[in-house]
Amino acid sequence: MSDTWGLAGGDAIAPGLTAVRSVGGGEVFEAWLAFDERLHAPVVVKVVRPGHVDVDSSRHGLLREVDMLPRLNHPGVVRLFAYDDEAERPYLVLENIDGPNLSSLISQHGYLPLHQVLPLGLELSSALHYLRHEGICHLDVKPSNVIMGAPAKLIDLSVAMPAADARALDHPVGSDEYLAPEQCLPGERGTVDHASDMWGFGATMFRAAAGYRAFDRGERWPQLTQEPHDLPHFVPTALGDLILACLSPTAADRPLPSEAALALEPLLDNLPQARLSGFKIKL
Repeated sequence: MSDTWGLAGGDAIAPGLTAVRSVGGGEVFEAWLAFDERLHAPVVVKVVRPGHVDVDSSRHGLLREVDMLPRLNHPGVVRLFAYDDEAERPYLVLENIDGPNLSSLISQHGYLPLHQVLPLGLELSSALHYLRHEGICHLDVKPSNVIMGAPAKLIDLSVAMPAADARALDHPVGSDEYLAPEQCLPGERGTVDHASDMWGFGATMFRAAAGYRAFDRGERWPQLTQEPHDLPHFVPTALGDLILACLSPTAADRPLPSEAALALEPLLDNLPQARLSGFKIKL
């Protein structure tokens, strides 16, 4: 039996929250587009799956988001509106972002064209710059945690933590394919820190720009033993260099988020301007 509450459109998730349709989820949470009667607006509700309600690590993940999100205020980070960790179905009420997640977009359409991938990189680096200055490591930057809204937004801070706690980690935290080497083997391969998020940024941007992953999926943590695949020929050299710098096995060699943004800005400025019916649009 699948680990789900068996909800359907029209069901009450909790008082004042009516399910509209499933929008996915993960191992610990199921996610629903819902109508919030208090806000009188659509929201996303993350509900702890029934098999995880009594799992301490799952509850800690929910409470970590409850603690973290109200402290953050940035256009590129999802907002928290309400929560109830003591409900029969513990849940978070989050901002509904109008757009698909990056993972599903790539799965359906392949690589992103430059007029999409460059703004994406700029918006993600902006969010990561903000988190760095707030002393927070996201630790799970990956395509399924990026919603392609306007701007793109980082979601799911269930494993995010203060940088001091990240530096003390002695076990892997995050999603295997998007873990920096030091996240795979903390201590042995280095210290987990803000630079670890830049590795996740690089792996995410690689997949967005190429349409495929930087590393093969056959073994666990190929990033520890393999070089990333070559990027396609149509990826500009400057963008490829930035992505590969972010995927450096040595954390100190990776750019800061602000440096990534500075590298992306001229690439975005140099894109051909849009034309309509043969006439150039003046900006």
